[in-house]
Amino acid sequence: MARTFSRLSESSISQTVASALDGNSLQNEILLSLPGRERATLFPQLEFVEMQNRDLLNQLGAPIEYCYFVNTGLASILNVLSDGKTVEVGLAGKEGFVGLPLVVGLSTSSTRVIVQVSGNAWRATAAGLARVLRKCPHLERKLNLYSQEFGLQAAQVAACNRLHGVSQRMARWLLMSQDRLGGERVPLTQEFLAHMLGTRRASVTVAAAILQKTGSIKYRRGTVEVLSRGKLEAAACECYTAMTRQLQNWRNEQP
Repeated sequence: MARTFSRLSESSISQTVASALDGNSLQNEILLSLPGRERATLFPQLEFVEMQNRDLLNQLGAPIEYCYFVNTGLASILNVLSDGKTVEVGLAGKEGFVGLPLVVGLSTSSTRVIVQVSGNAWRATAAGLARVLRKCPHLERKLNLYSQEFGLQAAQVAACNRLHGVSQRMARWLLMSQDRLGGERVPLTQEFLAHMLGTRRASVTVAAAILQKTGSIKYRRGTVEVLSRGKLEAAACECYTAMTRQLQNWRNEQP
């Protein structure tokens, strides 16, 4: 359970949150950006939870019970078709948040969100988030900005899935995952990556072989190791660069 900060000074809150909360390191960039007084308002509403691979966070069409400030690991946002097939339209890691409809007063999810890489998160109930948003203008602004960033990501990924080859898309996906996870290793299976990219496992096998041949990655069962970030960027399509450039432009525009 998250610690209550209401009796701490702003400097104590900042120091405590930046280092650890109840022994759990805080890495979520939205939470880290909050001023001390908003942390004091928000953190009593939060609970620290472990997320296991393939845990369901939000379900298509269902009421959103919890929102999540992802701390470590990776969540996959899936568009679900009428025949049950799914395709990934976005990722959320330590930069992000799951449960965006709640920010504008909506209560159901338009996507399915599952944990793709095990980790942990700070979560709040839908009612708890609604209570604090009215008192936390910085948090509300950061979540609105993140909704724009996620919309950009979803639009670019949709174009990428339609127009670019599997090896280019795989390179783009690995770069996005590494940005959110840190480190050089991305734990995943070919079967799961095929599911995320909306293609056949055989196509992922070929794509992984192409990227290994260029010296970009090394694939072992259940893990992809990024050997050369530069080579992986060169192997990716234009989508990764387009997204990162626009995100940086938006961040430069913020006061």
